Amino acid sequence: MKTHNPLFLAQALLAKSRITEIDIHQAKKRLESANPPVLIDVREDSEWQTGHLPNAIHLSKGIIERDIEKTIPDIHTPLILYCSGGYRSAIATEQLQKMGYTNVCSMDGGTSAWINAGYPIQKP
Repeated sequence: MKTHNPLFLAQALLAKSRITEIDIHQAKKRLESANPPVLIDVREDSEWQTGHLPNAIHLSKGIIERDIEKTIPDIHTPLILYCSGGYRSAIATEQLQKMGYTNVCSMDGGTSAWINAGYPIQKP
């Protein structure tokens, strides 16, 4: 398990207290529904290249606030954000909420938990 720096961890845990989180199993169920949410990978380009969740779009944490409106203009669109462990996605989820997005959640555990559960990964 990755050890995070204390200030980053404090920021991520504060964000987690202010957002909705779902686990990988809830995310998979939602993604397999008749009206699946938009799945957004907020990891860095190099991480995206190693593999990502099927049907995800890539908006890294560094650009998501800048590009979300042109990519997902409807602020009521259901969104699931993920990263490798659930910390960066929690921070990004909180930022989107502050921007007015009303139906956004973070996938706790990220790709690490997804892969450990044996769920599929897509290579670019």
